[in-house]
Amino acid sequence: MRKNTDLKEAYAALDKDRENIRNYMVTKGIKPESIIFSAVEINKEFDELYDNSGRRTSSIFTGYKLNQKIQIESNEVDKVENISRQVSELINSGIEFYSNSPEYYYTKLAELKIEMIAAATKDANIRAKKIAENAGSKVGRLKNADMGVFQIVAQNSSEEYSWGGSFNTASKRKTATITVKLQYETD
Repeated sequence: MRKNTDLKEAYAALDKDRENIRNYMVTKGIKPESIIFSAVEINKEFDELYDNSGRRTSSIFTGYKLNQKIQIESNEVDKVENISRQVSELINSGIEFYSNSPEYYYTKLAELKIEMIAAATKDANIRAKKIAENAGSKVGRLKNADMGVFQIVAQNSSEEYSWGGSFNTASKRKTATITVKLQYETD
């Protein structure tokens, strides 16, 4: 973030910060292609002046405030975690920098869903056969199959499951579940 009454000077300072941040990340082992800078946000800032009755009387322009976000997309989770905890080095060098907690995404989600659907369907079929057997019946032809919600929650957490599905990005270790509903004819 940089603020200045002259837009060109504010942008030049932000540009210098961006280059210093990029160099810092690269020296910490982050690949340049993993570093993504957002578009620059430019906001005009004003101080508001009020009279004794609390009514705004005027505004005084105080400068342009420029913000830019950086995102690191990497499979090197431990490295990114360590860097996120060491941003005080950037702050000590004069760069106004805010670090959010890392977010964790499973990169092979499509393949995982297919495997989980297959496993859940097989399990549901085994349970249906066991229920039918214990009831003195047999499972017939499959009439209908529905997939329920897909959930990703923190491992060993008390996160609540939701009808719309949950998608935890705060935890590195996750538990994924999927629900299937099978309807069979009975013999």
